[in-house]
Amino acid sequence: MLDTLLFVLVVAPFIAALGLYFFRANAIRVLIVLVAGVLLAGASLSLFSYAPFAVAPGLLGIEFSPLVTVLDFLLLFLFLGIGIRKRHALITTFASTQLVLLAILEIFLVKHGHESPLFVGDSLSMLMVAVVSIVGSVIVIHALPYMKNHEEHQHLQESRQPQFFAVLVLFLGAMNGLVLTNNFLHFYFFFELTTLCSYLLIRHDKTDIAITNATRALWMNCLGGVALLLAITWIYLDLGTLDMQEIIREAPQTALFLVPCGLLCLAGFTKAAQLPFQSWLLGAMVAPTPTSALLHSSTMVKAGVYLILRFAPAFMGTFFSDAVAIAGAFTFLAAGALAIGQSNGKKILAYSTVSNLGLIIACAGINTPAAVAAAMFLIMFHAVSKALMFLCVGTIEQRIASRDIEDMRGLYATMPLTAIIAVLGSLTMILPPFGMLLGKWMAIESAANNVIIVVMLAVGSAITVMYWARWAGIFMSYPIGERIEVEKQAFLTRVPLLGLLTGAFVLSFAAPWIYTDLILPSINQLSSVFPMATYVTPFDTTGGILANAKGVFPTVPLFLVCIGGGLLAIMSFKRAKKQRAVGPYLSGVQIPDDNTAYRGPLRNAIHPTAANYYLERLFGESTLTGWVNGAAIMLILLMIGGGL
Repeated sequence: MLDTLLFVLVVAPFIAALGLYFFRANAIRVLIVLVAGVLLAGASLSLFSYAPFAVAPGLLGIEFSPLVTVLDFLLLFLFLGIGIRKRHALITTFASTQLVLLAILEIFLVKHGHESPLFVGDSLSMLMVAVVSIVGSVIVIHALPYMKNHEEHQHLQESRQPQFFAVLVLFLGAMNGLVLTNNFLHFYFFFELTTLCSYLLIRHDKTDIAITNATRALWMNCLGGVALLLAITWIYLDLGTLDMQEIIREAPQTALFLVPCGLLCLAGFTKAAQLPFQSWLLGAMVAPTPTSALLHSSTMVKAGVYLILRFAPAFMGTFFSDAVAIAGAFTFLAAGALAIGQSNGKKILAYSTVSNLGLIIACAGINTPAAVAAAMFLIMFHAVSKALMFLCVGTIEQRIASRDIEDMRGLYATMPLTAIIAVLGSLTMILPPFGMLLGKWMAIESAANNVIIVVMLAVGSAITVMYWARWAGIFMSYPIGERIEVEKQAFLTRVPLLGLLTGAFVLSFAAPWIYTDLILPSINQLSSVFPMATYVTPFDTTGGILANAKGVFPTVPLFLVCIGGGLLAIMSFKRAKKQRAVGPYLSGVQIPDDNTAYRGPLRNAIHPTAANYYLERLFGESTLTGWVNGAAIMLILLMIGGGL
């Protein structure tokens, strides 16, 4: 049964992708997407009952290593062809370098026939599989009506949906393979396959700007591929194995071994779009919104943080680990500051993603059991809430033809349900009792011994509240006294939005039990392998309250308070609707029949407007980007040099 579940999670998406590409009827596409989504979600949940597990080199009697090797070379030749065709020196150089390194590894160095488990599942990989398979499937399902509207707006002569959905589903299979595989070269294949998927999705509309940004994403992630393959080669020469679990257990914390660890983290930084590599993820915003949602929540960028978090025990307790934490904390702070200066909704979400991924990487660098617990919470809650917000923005954009949050002012009057979902989604990112704040609290607590990191995390968290609260306020403004009717939406648009919102609430409510049943076993396993990782003060979850010697996060009691407050707010709102609406005083001679205007010079009616102040002179991209990128480069050099 375990082999069957792994086949569904890793191999079946490749088969579904072929079906989506070749069977182009809309009804068949919808059927394949829905069946694939249900199977992936069900298989990911069923897999929890088998963890921890290790599967022999074959799967269902099939030996995949030779096939993966062939596909790996084909993938790199494809990158090389793209670089030559586009006359792009960086893509050509990086692809050629990887081809040479891979050929040396496969032909001269690796001793094939050494058997190690093909797939390994622990709490971290189970969590990642659930995020990819459930959140990713919801995004793909939401894309069905979205892409129909998208192409109608573009007036295409021939639909590109077959290839679009084929790549989306392929992406999910690649990510599941990446987080489950135990063979380092297989990991590299899936790592680079996600690079190809992102390139194809970003360039989907085939506009000049889409092609330019897809090319940037390709060369930056190919740089990460070079760093990853160099690290694999170095580690194999040092330890003589491609077994990832064995590498982590046997890693010698010597200066020479920390150099490949630095290369692994560099690969993770490029994939996770950490400063100074954030431009490829920002450029990906030109793609259809389901692409952005998938890249930001459950696939591409999560591959980067997974890589760093997976190998964090190998450099636990070193100066290098502290340098990783500082680099991540700096990105958390700097990307949050850049988000303040944005009015483009998708850019705010993009910088927010880069920022929160920096927080997860900071947890990996802090490298204590408490920090790992915080990172796992953040991965889960960020995926759900960020996917929800991207899908909300995509739905809104198709209605109002704008991504500018100022154009979303008064959205409640025309899209009340979507506005409420978006507001609640925003609040799950910043307020108790929701999981994102719990994760941030745990992260700050785990960094208590490093004042620099604590300050950066605390200030970054305050900045996060600023831009999310500003946006939530815009959603809920609407003209006084007007009758509000719920907007009409496609079933496959509304259900994913409501499903993700429900997931954010339920998972946050269940956080104490998720900690006990999923995260704590992972921490205990870590402590048994790495003695210095002993979890001195695990949380007590009695009564739905996360508590230890350092603090308390009363999850369930806070939920009960929020439910009571919500009911009180609804009752107050209903009473207010019965009262006569009175407009605001507008500092002039009010016009009796129009409470939105006053008489100005020459008795003209003046309608005042409200807008946010974005502090662009302080937080604008032109002001900050050069400085923070320069600082990030210095921190990365410090990180890699820390191994020496």
